[in-house]
Amino acid sequence: MARLLLGAFGDPGHAFPMLALGRELAARGHEVTLETWQKWREEVEAEGMRFAAAPEYLVWPTEDRPLKPYQAVVRAAEQTLPLVDEVQPDAVVADILTLAPALAAEVRGVPLATLIPHVHPQSELGWPPYSIGARLPRTEMGRAFWRRVGRVTEKGLQQGRGELNGTRRRLGLPELDHVHGGLSRQLALVATFPQLEYPRAWSPWTHVIGPLAWELGSEPVELPPGDAPLVLVAPSTVHDPEFRLVRNTLEGLADEPVRVIAAWNRRPPPTDIHIDVPDNARLVPWLSYSQVMPQCDVVISHVGHGTLMRALQAGCVVIACPASGDQAENAARVDWAGVGVRVPRRFATPGPLRLAVRRALGEPSLRARAGELAAWAARNDGAARGADLVEQLATQGRLAEAQGR
Repeated sequence: MARLLLGAFGDPGHAFPMLALGRELAARGHEVTLETWQKWREEVEAEGMRFAAAPEYLVWPTEDRPLKPYQAVVRAAEQTLPLVDEVQPDAVVADILTLAPALAAEVRGVPLATLIPHVHPQSELGWPPYSIGARLPRTEMGRAFWRRVGRVTEKGLQQGRGELNGTRRRLGLPELDHVHGGLSRQLALVATFPQLEYPRAWSPWTHVIGPLAWELGSEPVELPPGDAPLVLVAPSTVHDPEFRLVRNTLEGLADEPVRVIAAWNRRPPPTDIHIDVPDNARLVPWLSYSQVMPQCDVVISHVGHGTLMRALQAGCVVIACPASGDQAENAARVDWAGVGVRVPRRFATPGPLRLAVRRALGEPSLRARAGELAAWAARNDGAARGADLVEQLATQGRLAEAQGR
């Protein structure tokens, strides 16, 4: 049995994959502590892990003069050190956005893994910058263009390295000479489909393990009656508080030969927004993706990575309507991998959404390709593969410690 400390940013897109990994490790009999936001305490403990409250700081401009991001990291790392000393972990697994446990582990010389709960963010020479939504170039002219752009983005990466090294100095750690220094070079777990990753030569410490699926419990929902193709609208209410995607999809598909189910994810629409629900649709407060998506043909979403993984595990064709953040990157990968249709945000209106659904249902190659990914996921358990690699890291750490005595 190993003692393991996990650390995750509290956003669902980061906390849920770590919960999936921690659940698997706990089920194997390991002593697992998960440090994350207080809101997930009940879920952490229900999965057989010990909960530890992560430091939570405001890092955006407010009247309360919040900490700058790297000031918050230093303070959070110092507050996490006592937890590392208490747990005495054989290995630490830190989410890509959670530097505090990663730096605390390094201070104490504990083996460290990074969990990347989306496609790998590091671009290669001649690739477009991560998250802008551009696809991998197909010509030498395109690669040359992105190499020129890369000279500009490289300055930002160098600035980030300088800020991280300043943080490391304050914690007594040596500076790094490479960018993306928040990623462990002992073990990096990339929790996505390999079919969504652009071809590259992977470093020996990086492993694309497949999706890490975890979700909140939910009661079964009643689907629209009939046997017409089923379309699920799975929006991000954080990035779409006016429920624009739900409203436009319901309007666009009202007269189509499909059934539609949509959810507002326990965040009711504002009182001044009315959503018309046509006869072929249902609008519910919440639903379980693992229960509903296997019955769906098409999933329309803002393509947060967790929602995308669930849809592809179920073999659904994805209509990607990115709103912000890494959603644009996910939409580009959906398009590149041939598993769906990309609809830019400005075109996510009733007419284009209707045409996108017609294409999703009318092109057999899209459904076939999505089915290939679902079949891959059925053969490859991301949580099991991730747990195997974490166990290996912990064993290597114990052997190294024993040899050093």
